[in-house]
Amino acid sequence: MKQLRKYFSIALVLVLASCGSKTETKTEQNTIPKTPVEVVSISNGSINDELTLFGTTIYLKRNLVTAPIPAFITQVNVKLGDKVSKGDVLYVLQSKESRALGTDVSKVDSTLKNFGIIKVTASATGIISTLDKQQAGDYVLEGTQLCTIAESNDLVFQVNVPYEFTAYTKTGNTCTLILPDNTQHSATFTKALTAMNVTAQTQTILAKCNENLFLPENMMVKVGISKGTQNKKQVLPKSCVLSDEMMKEFWVMKLINDSTAIKIPVTVGNKNSDRIEVLSPQFNITDKIVSKGNYGLPDTALISITTLKAK
Repeated sequence: MKQLRKYFSIALVLVLASCGSKTETKTEQNTIPKTPVEVVSISNGSINDELTLFGTTIYLKRNLVTAPIPAFITQVNVKLGDKVSKGDVLYVLQSKESRALGTDVSKVDSTLKNFGIIKVTASATGIISTLDKQQAGDYVLEGTQLCTIAESNDLVFQVNVPYEFTAYTKTGNTCTLILPDNTQHSATFTKALTAMNVTAQTQTILAKCNENLFLPENMMVKVGISKGTQNKKQVLPKSCVLSDEMMKEFWVMKLINDSTAIKIPVTVGNKNSDRIEVLSPQFNITDKIVSKGNYGLPDTALISITTLKAK
């Protein structure tokens, strides 16, 4: 009888232990962690594919201002970099004969008051790019270079274009100039130079701004060139698309129900700082794509949706 009670007690312990194990296993299954994510829907649209190049300012035409006669410089009215308009007085010269006679000659004949005084004026509107004579009292010979005026009407931008992109910079095509102060100005390509840069293998294309700008020479600017737009493409936030280290394979995490997301390989198209085009596969407008919390998820992942963003 004692032996029977002993066996009964052992069997009862085993049964209770078995029940406890099943309960624990069931509890563990109910507490499998889920990754909190945010999801978005597919939207349709287009992304402008823009090419960014660099260029420098240059003045194609320069006017040399020279002394018309041998004379002394009595006034210098400009400084290097000054903007001048056509007709502005740049220098005042006095001939050596006028200086020799002094002011006494005007007392004899009032018509000779300005005898030998020469005003040298600007022949074009532009910027003083060189100032060869800047000190009053200097004596200059006839033909001596006084300064140089870079004509503002002939300001162009030398854009260095890789040869494979020259199709977008043909004469008449437009572009956007982005100056160092982030101001933007529209411009038109006017001419392609025949020589290639041996080291960089780029061709120089000249672009002229559609506005009359006063800018220093050799200033570097960004040049934005539109490569065209494509309509009716699937568009997602860039955070939705993941890639491998070599940027050769791309994928998204698509929801198949409210708690499971699977990996879907995709082919991408144009992109900008915020959005990216998905060329294939074709998703339904009701499909939900993980936009946040997708990094590091396995091919099939348990998720919990925290936010559904608008398109």
